[in-house]
Amino acid sequence: MDLSKLNILAILVAAVATFLLGGLWYSPILFAKRWALEAGLTDEQQRSPPMARIFGFSLLAALVMAFNLAAFIGPQGTLAFGTFAGLAAGLGWVAMSLGTIYLFEQRSLALWLINSGYQVLAYTLMGAIIGAWR
Repeated sequence: MDLSKLNILAILVAAVATFLLGGLWYSPILFAKRWALEAGLTDEQQRSPPMARIFGFSLLAALVMAFNLAAFIGPQGTLAFGTFAGLAAGLGWVAMSLGTIYLFEQRSLALWLINSGYQVLAYTLMGAIIGAWR
C-alpha cells in the first residue's frame, strides 16, 4: 500500500475527534467519578495528575491509532466501511484485549465497560471520519 495516498487531514481530524471524545467520556458529565472509583485512583492522584504528559501522550496515541486505522481502511474507504472497520477494531480487538487483561488483573466489569465503551466509540468515530473523508 502506498501510504502517501492516505488522507492526512482526515487522520488529524479523526485523532482530534477521539481526543475530544475522551475528554467528554472521562469528564464529570459522564464517567469521571465512577471511572476513578473503579480504577482505584486516590484523591491525591486525582488532585495533581501530570496533565501535560497525559494529554500529550494521549494525543500522540490518538494520532497513531487514527493512522493505523486509516492504513487498514485504505484510500478507497467509504463511510459505511470506515464505520464498520472502526467498530470491528474497537470491539473485536481493543475491547476484547482489554477484557482479557482485566480478567487476569481481576478488575471490575464496570471499569471494563467504561474503558472499552470509550474505545469502541472512539474507533467507530475515527473510522467514520476516515472512511467518509476522501
